[in-house]
Amino acid sequence: MNEKSEPLLRAENISISFGGLKALDDVSLEIYPGEILAIIGPNGAGKTTMLNVINGFYKQDEGRIVFEGKTRPKNMKPNHVAAQGIARTFQNLALFTGMSTLANIMVGRTLKMHSNFLSKALYWRFSQKEEIEHRKAVEWIIDFLQIENIRRTPASMLPYGLRKRVELARALAAEPKLLLLDEPMAGMNLEEKEDIARFVLDANEELGYTIALIEHDMGVVMDICDRIVVLDFGKKIGEGTPEEIKANPAVTKAYLGMAE
Repeated sequence: MNEKSEPLLRAENISISFGGLKALDDVSLEIYPGEILAIIGPNGAGKTTMLNVINGFYKQDEGRIVFEGKTRPKNMKPNHVAAQGIARTFQNLALFTGMSTLANIMVGRTLKMHSNFLSKALYWRFSQKEEIEHRKAVEWIIDFLQIENIRRTPASMLPYGLRKRVELARALAAEPKLLLLDEPMAGMNLEEKEDIARFVLDANEELGYTIALIEHDMGVVMDICDRIVVLDFGKKIGEGTPEEIKANPAVTKAYLGMAE
């Protein structure tokens, strides 16, 4: 990460309410190219809401999103946001359970495919060549995440930890400029957490992905993240390196101290 560079994404003064509840209140953050940014806070702090605004699932009431130096239209749909290069995993798994691991990951290549419906239907030469190229990319990701032995297994038959890994694979298949991970290690045992943490680090360090993640395991956050943004009741109460966050009294009181 080079903090002197321009942010890849800026969320400026974001506010959003649901009924009488203000989920985010004038929250700003930056995500820099090549970094891993963690967004942490107690349950209900607004973390997932922020990811939903960033990927276009929610429309903010106030503020703006600037991606690659350009202000994004407020009403941009999630599929158009994805086409810009923002991929997402979800806190609750969103796999196609009747499809194999391979087929689920291939879904992540959809926005990369250019052959039209007729070409696909008749399997003309361009469509055939394109599918072979995308299949190679998916097979590489399968090797990278070490899930070769489940490539043909339906997602419904996979244990929870492997389903989370398949969802990560599908997001990587989109080759995003920004990868958003919503609690990628939730519900996992220690070994599964260590595996996912290693893959997230490798995706960042070896493949160059810029990553923003929500995670409750503070040990993981402090070990793998470059910077941390802390939310509490929809407001930003802290931002900085892991060392700075550890020394922030407001953060310790609101969140980190809860584990004591």
